[in-house]
Amino acid sequence: MTPTPGSDAASQLAAPADPVVPPLDMLKALEPALARGLELHRAKATEWFPHDYVPYEVGRNYVDEPWEDKDSDLSPIARISLEVNLLTEDNLPYYHLALWNTFGQEGAWGEWVRLWTAEEGRHAIVLRDYLTVTRGLDPVALERGRMDQVSRGYYPGWDGSPDPLGGVVYTTLQELATRIAHRNTGVATEDPLIRKLTARIATDENLHHVFYRDLGIEALAIDPSAMMMAINREVIGFAMPGIEIPEFRAKAVQIAKAGIYDLRIHHDQVLLPVLFTHWKIDRLTGLTDEAEEARDGVMNYLAMLDATATMYEEKRAAAAAG
Repeated sequence: MTPTPGSDAASQLAAPADPVVPPLDMLKALEPALARGLELHRAKATEWFPHDYVPYEVGRNYVDEPWEDKDSDLSPIARISLEVNLLTEDNLPYYHLALWNTFGQEGAWGEWVRLWTAEEGRHAIVLRDYLTVTRGLDPVALERGRMDQVSRGYYPGWDGSPDPLGGVVYTTLQELATRIAHRNTGVATEDPLIRKLTARIATDENLHHVFYRDLGIEALAIDPSAMMMAINREVIGFAMPGIEIPEFRAKAVQIAKAGIYDLRIHHDQVLLPVLFTHWKIDRLTGLTDEAEEARDGVMNYLAMLDATATMYEEKRAAAAAG
């Protein structure tokens, strides 16, 4: 693995070995960057409506014509990926709560969390409406899945004590991973309407990713050692938010085999660009001893992940050839 750093300002900082900034102070210190990011997000975000992506003209009455498996033209892997994506989006109340508790409810932080929640809410709406109208998935199973997901919920692992830096790192990675998963799902369906729909969702996810990613650059300027330790925690402990979905691991394996989202994608398209192109963790200087150890831990983890991804690629190639 040879990451190729970019050239933004974060890499030029000589990081002082200062004590970790307390969480509340960090939130205050990040407010100017947050305000700039919020303004930029509002300038780039475009209004859209779920009903514009749903072909209502093909809808039929489920009371008179209950759903049957033959109603769906989607491939098995397309069904699995769309189901996982939708149920992941259904967990929005818990994501909102996590951000609310981590970043706070007042001022620009509260404004951002509310806006983000409103924008994310459309994703489950449009996916469910599309799949219900087109009979892509069993609507009874979908509703039972939603009830199960929201009844139990998934609260990101950086909860507990206030950890704004953990929140910034996790959301940066998760939003990018979700963008990729949605877009690749659309391609896998081979359905131009779903591809258009998932591309629209992916556009939102990318804007959210950029917002958090840029906050990460600012956090590295404020307290690089604390940010480096947060990066270590979140990169090594990262889990996609759908992990609480029943049979998630088995479904994730099938999604990986289909090339929608796997370890190679996570390593090459999520971790490497964020950590090296944008955050430039290999160029940070003046880290505390603990932060240096955290950076070494991340480097070792990336090497292991790269080797594991290669192993799975070789296994899939051998199975395809055999």
